[in-house]
Amino acid sequence: MADDGAAAGAELSPPSPPLHPAAPSDPLLDAASFTHTPYYCEENVYLLCKELIRAGLADPAGTDLYAVFISNEEKKVPLWYQKASRNDDGFVLWDYHVICIQSRRNREDIPDLVWDLDSSLPFPCPFLQYVADAVQPLAFGDSIYRRLFRVIHGPVFLRSFASDRTHMKDPMGNWIALPPKYEPIVAEDGNTNNLNEYITMSTNDVGDLGSMVNDIYSSKHGVVTSEMLLPKFFSRLPG
Repeated sequence: MADDGAAAGAELSPPSPPLHPAAPSDPLLDAASFTHTPYYCEENVYLLCKELIRAGLADPAGTDLYAVFISNEEKKVPLWYQKASRNDDGFVLWDYHVICIQSRRNREDIPDLVWDLDSSLPFPCPFLQYVADAVQPLAFGDSIYRRLFRVIHGPVFLRSFASDRTHMKDPMGNWIALPPKYEPIVAEDGNTNNLNEYITMSTNDVGDLGSMVNDIYSSKHGVVTSEMLLPKFFSRLPG
């Protein structure tokens, strides 16, 4: 992902951040203990899912994890409470961003969680708090800045995702941001680069809740939902 300029927050005149809801009931973890390379959020989330499984913080098969790509037609994605920001409210205009959402439908009175290594919010953060503070639905109304969310089931994402990192090179072949030191991620089927299939999305891709809930477990590239439907979508997932 690339920062279209944290200073863009002044141009867009974002609203004041809302008050934070209650902190998560689980003890907070140190985000620094997870693998993180700035501007490679898709790979960070891929490794985060694996590390959550390995540490016993997620289901052994990762069935409670979802990789979520946030973007839109214009690839102008406003988010708050981002560590890369130069603004007090953490406002950044990304071209896209990727987070992990952990569904806890099968655990009574425990909220779903968002794992965002680039956020200054609690880590992990209660899902509804993240939506209210970092996403701020309808902050820009029905405009080019409205966010779309491509949600991919964790096990499917870990099998299917691949990136050769060419999106982080300029026309001369120079790195825009230094890549991770480990080898690029290759999909189980041998695909070496399908990142664009995850970050490309439009409002025409948004389906109805029923079909999205049914398709999420089999669709290679997940399902696309809107910022207003996102909480309803996760509330409909089976335990």
